[in-house]
Amino acid sequence: MMAIALPLLLAMPGVAQELPDQTGGGDHTELGSGVASYYGNELAGNRTASGERFDPGEMTAAHRTLPFGSKVRVTNISNGQSVVVRINDRGPFGRGRVIDISHAAAKEIGMHRSGTAKVSMTLLDD
Repeated sequence: MMAIALPLLLAMPGVAQELPDQTGGGDHTELGSGVASYYGNELAGNRTASGERFDPGEMTAAHRTLPFGSKVRVTNISNGQSVVVRINDRGPFGRGRVIDISHAAAKEIGMHRSGTAKVSMTLLDD
């Protein structure tokens, strides 16, 4: 029974899968995809859930469950641009969102004008 269920689980979207890193930097885990948004500059200086102050110029992000300090590659599906961010906060709290990234990270992947973008996420191993 388990041997039959396992391949079905791996084929389901949204299920994390460990894969060898194609860039030679170790393993990574695909986290799936969804809608990303970004923190506005008006939150600069506020404390994040990790205790550090938010800086919109840093490559940081908020995720509901990933440990603080985790590195995640966020790729804008519409243009293929990607950025690596460090998780330092909890969220997003907007309905249907999977990650909130800093303004600088949003600019890197070309979503700072629209405010949101469909992205794929990859957890990177250090």
